[in-house]
Amino acid sequence: DIGDIVRGKDLYSGNNKEKKQRKQLDDNLKTIFDKIKKSDNKLTSLKDDQIGEYWWEANRETIWKALTCHAPPDAQYFRGTCGSDEKNSTLTPNKCRCEGAKSAKADQVPTYFDYVPQFLR
Repeated sequence: DIGDIVRGKDLYSGNNKEKKQRKQLDDNLKTIFDKIKKSDNKLTSLKDDQIGEYWWEANRETIWKALTCHAPPDAQYFRGTCGSDEKNSTLTPNKCRCEGAKSAKADQVPTYFDYVPQFLR
């Protein structure tokens, strides 16, 4: 959801209180995106949603590590996903990937997860 917010693709509209907070967040993101544009002349012509995509692509792995791999042991971010069926599933080791996943190292964060539509997460 953080990636969706930064990239301007968040689906949640919420109640009036949430809408006010969303407006404040959007204003803050605009300020941040303006600073990013000013930091590099190649970025000045990009629209805010393009800047959000640019920033997320550059920082998503670090964000995912902070949220998952380096979360406290009792963090409840992920549900059991490793195993052959949902009754015998276990949590991913260190909240990253299942051991033995095809061509995936268990210590790598699942950065592909941020492109799964919100309603499927």
